[in-house]
Amino acid sequence: MNKTRKTIHPRAYGEATTYGNVHFDQSRATWNIFKVMSELVEGYERLDCIQPAVSIFGSARLSPKSEHYMNAEAIAHKLSDNGFTVITGGGHGIMAAGNIGASKGEGLSVGLNIHLPFEQIPNQHQDISLDYRYFFTRKAMFVKHSIAYVVMPGGFGTLDELFDITTLVQTKKKRNMPIILFNKGFWGGLIEWINTKLIDEGVISPDDPNLLTVTDSVDEVVDIIIQHKKDSDQEEGKKREFIF
Repeated sequence: MNKTRKTIHPRAYGEATTYGNVHFDQSRATWNIFKVMSELVEGYERLDCIQPAVSIFGSARLSPKSEHYMNAEAIAHKLSDNGFTVITGGGHGIMAAGNIGASKGEGLSVGLNIHLPFEQIPNQHQDISLDYRYFFTRKAMFVKHSIAYVVMPGGFGTLDELFDITTLVQTKKKRNMPIILFNKGFWGGLIEWINTKLIDEGVISPDDPNLLTVTDSVDEVVDIIIQHKKDSDQEEGKKREFIF
């Protein structure tokens, strides 16, 4: 029981529980569970063969003439040439740059598209293209299948993905992995705020900012991810040595 309220709220248990009646709107809501399940199942099955994979995030609103766009394409191209699958949100802007760059290399180009009332039109540079109704099922696929995140300049959606994966790594719900913010000029203010305000207020630990790497170098992004892959492979190899 709620210790503050000290009574049972009349809406804490729905009519279906109280009276045993299931209304049609409640029935439709229950059937939505199967839509969620179908998206998770398809994502697990279709993306089972794409490892190792890196997710690239950034604004859908940037044009091919943007420096950020060109850098995203270059990063994706180099990652693809080094055997990595590149996953994006499947739209335009930075997402298209990531898929184009991946398609120019040897790796797979994957797009996890989302149904939106605006902006999101799938780009035409995806070897594997999945469509999602729900943000949280789509987000689960990014988290499950990525060994690194590259976060290019972007807006609220990009920030959402950034802080989601940072929280998962911080809380040990996701194995430690590179979370790379590209372009110091764009991300510098955020990093300063994290390093001062959040730490000064005691809402994060002093070591938490170390979860994030900021760089202006395309080559450094790729080198960090390659080294992480080597270190992870060695760690897995050591674990297998103790399995009889």
